[in-house]
Amino acid sequence: MSTAKGARARARIEVTSAIKDEARRQLAADGAAKLSLRAVARELGMVSSALYRYFPSRDDLLTALIIDAYDSMGEAAEAAHAAVVHTGPLRRWVAVCEAVRRWALGSPHEYALIYGSPVPGYKAPPTTVPAASRVGLLLMDIVRDAHRGRGVALTPIPAELRPEGERLAADIAPDLPPEVALALAAAWAQVYGLVGFELFGQFNRVVEDRERFYRYAVGRIAHGVGLVFPEREEE
Repeated sequence: MSTAKGARARARIEVTSAIKDEARRQLAADGAAKLSLRAVARELGMVSSALYRYFPSRDDLLTALIIDAYDSMGEAAEAAHAAVVHTGPLRRWVAVCEAVRRWALGSPHEYALIYGSPVPGYKAPPTTVPAASRVGLLLMDIVRDAHRGRGVALTPIPAELRPEGERLAADIAPDLPPEVALALAAAWAQVYGLVGFELFGQFNRVVEDRERFYRYAVGRIAHGVGLVFPEREEE
């Protein structure tokens, strides 16, 4: 790459970063529904036509912010998992879930962007899926490792729900039983529901010791998925 091309590439990276930073500031102040390219351009001292060369539409900018948020949360979860990767499945599960909570508390507006109210008129494209899947795939891998090793405790499911469990297993984890696939789907909703309740104030005047409560709750969710192991294996 020539010196001129390298300088242009660095400049583009810097401007793109500045646009995203300003967009995040506006998300924190006004919410995603009010995000405006014109407002971002104005705050950065740019003309709108110049900003459009970086993000052709508001939806393109939202998509970039959403992917960044998912990736940031995923990186936090993966780092937490790496620190306990040689321990038992239950400890690994709880470590990942606790990392999600810490990230959300430190980045509440980004969490709201990906797990809050849908942005009117916006539909996330398939390009968001790899980043959005990082935490879920990590939790699934923990359960898969347990299933391949000592095994998981299968919770019986109603006969009428078995076809849904088989479909879900075929879609997301063909190597896991339908009972586990259904439990994982429920766990996914429960973990993020717990974080959302805390972040958006539903636990106010209800749960006081939220850190310990969350650790207990995600542990119970892990048991629901089948990670039922003697206490000594998690020490």
